[in-house]
Amino acid sequence: MKSMTKLALCSLGLMAAQTTLATEGGGSSYPVGAENFTCCALPPPGTYAMVWGQHYSADKAVDNNGDTVTPDDFKVTANAIVPRVIWVTDKTWQGASVALHAILPLVDLDVHVTDGMEDRSSGIGDATIGLALGWHHSQALHSVFAIDVIAPTGSYDKDEIANIGRNHWAIQPVLGVSHIDPAGFNYDFKGMYTYNLRNSATDYKDGQELIVDYALGWGVGNGLTAGIGGYLYKQVTDDTSNGDTVKDARGQTLAIGPSVRYDSGEGWFATFKYQQETRVKNRSEGGALWLKTVFPF
Repeated sequence: MKSMTKLALCSLGLMAAQTTLATEGGGSSYPVGAENFTCCALPPPGTYAMVWGQHYSADKAVDNNGDTVTPDDFKVTANAIVPRVIWVTDKTWQGASVALHAILPLVDLDVHVTDGMEDRSSGIGDATIGLALGWHHSQALHSVFAIDVIAPTGSYDKDEIANIGRNHWAIQPVLGVSHIDPAGFNYDFKGMYTYNLRNSATDYKDGQELIVDYALGWGVGNGLTAGIGGYLYKQVTDDTSNGDTVKDARGQTLAIGPSVRYDSGEGWFATFKYQQETRVKNRSEGGALWLKTVFPF
């Protein structure tokens, strides 16, 4: 029963749920795949609201060899609405705009392992606060560097299957670039390195994670950009449990799918995308629908 429970444990970082074997509960403090076109171009000074909506669904989890390790009726579904506030100040440092941001997700997580073994949890997930520096190298090319801190504000119970919090802090440096052309080639890469702290309730410490959100597309006119996007997730160090290394449990995922962005030209824009997970190890394998909107206050 304990081994089956471990397969089913679910955690949500910010706005996305992932279930599995790698990391405790198989999740990540960062909502992998969240960013897309124009991810790394800070807007002019001011205050902006951003809202993500996500639906994630998986019907299996796989092991280190990519083999399915869950029952046929295994199912994980996560829905999240995630507001984010960004304040781009009028201050600069080394030619970069200085910005602050905060994220607080609202999550509904449903886990079904098999008949008689299921759980559901809803509420506030783990919050993120961060400081960012954004450079505008040209009208088209932009970059950002940030330090994010993820706080364990989400609900957590070590005896439950569905958890929307991870019960540990995480620190995440971020480096990204965006190339924006309304009538040409667009590309965006946001790289993150997540350092996870220990879960005091279980004495479990997740390994360090390398995550890259990406998007490639073409500006087709009338404010539309169309292309593909997704993410690469790679766990680069082992988990530890009670001080002992957890062997052969590093997570891995490559996700890809279509993405469309609309820029109104009036200060707000929206992105719609789908991502299918592939090349998975020690994690759940599923797909996610995303809707992202941004507008100034």
